[in-house]
This record gives sequence, C-alpha cells and structure tokens, in this order.
Amino acid sequence: MANKRSLKRTIKLICGELFTEAVAASLYGNEAHHDNAEAVLYAVVKMQSNFVSRVSHPEPGMSAKKYFRDLREKLASQVGELADQINNL
Repeated sequence: MANKRSLKRTIKLICGELFTEAVAASLYGNEAHHDNAEAVLYAVVKMQSNFVSRVSHPEPGMSAKKYFRDLREKLASQVGELADQINNL
C-alpha cells in the first residue's frame, strides 16, 4: 500500500481530470444536457470528498490491506461509471 498522502493525491488528480472532462463536455455538448452535466459535476466533487475522507478514516475491524484494496476497487468502479456518463453528455 502506498502512503495515505500519495493515495489522496491520486484521488484528487483523477477527480480533477474527470471534472475537466465534464466541463469540456458540457461546454461543447448540447444545451439539452445542461442539467445532466451539472449533476455529473456535482457527483465528481462529492466522490472526491467521500474518498479522500475515507482514506483518512479506515473502518475499524478490517485489516488495512483489505480496506484499501476495497477502496481502490470502489474508486475504479465509480470512475468508470462517471466516465460513461461524461461520454453520454
């Protein structure tokens, strides 16, 4: 496991890239999808704050290795879902 600081930095970089792509898609996309674009932007910000806080406060009773593996898997799945939503804008 990498240290918590680098994991937080990686999460912030990924969310920053997703946010940038969502803004670009909303600016160059159809006006009909404006509400969807705002929802995706809000979801990216919410996801970033959720995962960064989860890095700092692991669940008690789980081993650190298992917890952070699960955290990375959940992050990857949510990033994939948001990327699909951005592509549909």
